[in-house]
Amino acid sequence: MPSEVKKATSRIINTLYRDGNPDKAVLAGLRNAPTITSHRAEMVWPVIMTNLDKNQLSHAKDGTPTSEEVAVYTAIRFYAIHQQGNNDSLVYASVHSENPKGETFFGALGKLRGNEDLRVAMDRRVQPLLATTNVSGVINSLSHLVSILKSHSSAQRIDYALLAQDLYGLQRSYEQASRVRLRWGQQYYSVKQAKSEGENTND
Repeated sequence: MPSEVKKATSRIINTLYRDGNPDKAVLAGLRNAPTITSHRAEMVWPVIMTNLDKNQLSHAKDGTPTSEEVAVYTAIRFYAIHQQGNNDSLVYASVHSENPKGETFFGALGKLRGNEDLRVAMDRRVQPLLATTNVSGVINSLSHLVSILKSHSSAQRIDYALLAQDLYGLQRSYEQASRVRLRWGQQYYSVKQAKSEGENTND
């Protein structure tokens, strides 16, 4: 199931990008609709619901979104935020393709952390997120990090489909959520830090 979430997200992102001629109204709607139940999110419902299987869609009488819908919607919304102003190139790419050009979301944040001027501010945002078990809290924190990533590395290609897969796992069980947070921490902290100016590089 997680891999199906990833595949669906990839299809949706490529559909929205339309070979460099994106539907700006739909992307704007995504950016301004925090959740899949938001009014402006209705513009993207057709493409989401076409790409998800029936068993991945909400059939509850109260309309509660499924874990798949939340994961996919959140990831494509983050893609829409990052893609704004980058219409000449797609800001999404897989890290597991034959010719990987993408970066994991937290790996990209880790690269920003390599900048000594940004490290404290980055850690201040990422560390609480990695300790959070509430999905809504995680998503809210991630939305701020997307904006930071865009402002400092707008051309970076991120694997938003992989992020959707992680967001799905985050909602499945405490054990799966713990594995996702560990993986994010590994991606974030494993990036080698740049040497400070004047630091001895011969050690």
